[in-house]
Amino acid sequence: MNALTDRLAGALVLPQPYVLFLGDTTIAGFAKTAFGLKDWAPDKCVGELRLPGATVTTGLDALTAAEAHARGARALVIGVANLGGVIPANWRASLIEALEAGLDLIAGMHMRLTDIPELAEAAHRLGRQLIDVRVPPPHIPVGTGRKRSGKRLLTVGTDCALGKKYTALALHRAFIARGIDSDFRASGQTGIMIAGGGIAMDAVVSDFEAGAAELLSPDAAASHWDVIEGQGALTHPAYAAVSLGLLHGSQPDVFVVCHEPGRTGMLGTAGYTLTSVEEIVELTLLLGRRTNPAIRCGGFAFNTSALDEVAATELMARESARLGLPVADPVRGGPAFDALVDSCLA
Repeated sequence: MNALTDRLAGALVLPQPYVLFLGDTTIAGFAKTAFGLKDWAPDKCVGELRLPGATVTTGLDALTAAEAHARGARALVIGVANLGGVIPANWRASLIEALEAGLDLIAGMHMRLTDIPELAEAAHRLGRQLIDVRVPPPHIPVGTGRKRSGKRLLTVGTDCALGKKYTALALHRAFIARGIDSDFRASGQTGIMIAGGGIAMDAVVSDFEAGAAELLSPDAAASHWDVIEGQGALTHPAYAAVSLGLLHGSQPDVFVVCHEPGRTGMLGTAGYTLTSVEEIVELTLLLGRRTNPAIRCGGFAFNTSALDEVAATELMARESARLGLPVADPVRGGPAFDALVDSCLA
């Protein structure tokens, strides 16, 4: 999917295919890694492994670690991104069981697999790998704000876990289908697992966020597009710092605002309501002009998974007329999405 730069490739080779571990998750938004892999890399997923109490499922076959290995899986991927990115104690027996079944472990959590003594001991004893994806490359420079060659598109959002990665992947795929030279630039653990490289922006020290984003989308040919996966939201009380550093360092020529109609509260932060898509446009233009005065909004990507086809189509048409820009669901595709692609490339 990508032609990674030498500085980003870093010899990261993930053992595939995967079995997706959902733990005891009860909130679908926290399982975005599992859903992202199932939706965008289905050929790399043989099934899922859930613990008692889990209510979230990807719809893949439920397997034990041994059954997954027998089907060809070579690694168990922790498909959950919970609050704080922790690996709870009650998951660890199952993770050791996966190692004993012949599977390597892959995680993109803030808590590293290699820092958990019982996992490290079992992996060493069994000759298995513990692979932490959320480890930024060394020697990230401070951002400079220098204007780079090439074109860039960044997905931004009204909240976390509502479609920024899916939108970036869909736009990248659409650009390629039109014969446009393009790379998908992954900025989170799931995107890295899909693309095979990138930088986990929320693992970067704040002073180096913009510099990491500059590394993520280096100088390119004038006609080349980097489609950059966004993170968080500029108005999120917990994660706005990552969003701002990514915006400044990406220097996007175009941004697309991602939103889930019907969502009212910000994920994982009680008491905070979502801001409007108009406010996100206003903030992104205001702050983005600092490093790219020509930044513009290409349109809106709505996650309409909770609506039927008719309701989704009518809503997006109304919102497009109201906002004056294309509104589309990248998963549904169709003429509305084609119009969004046209607007981004205009």
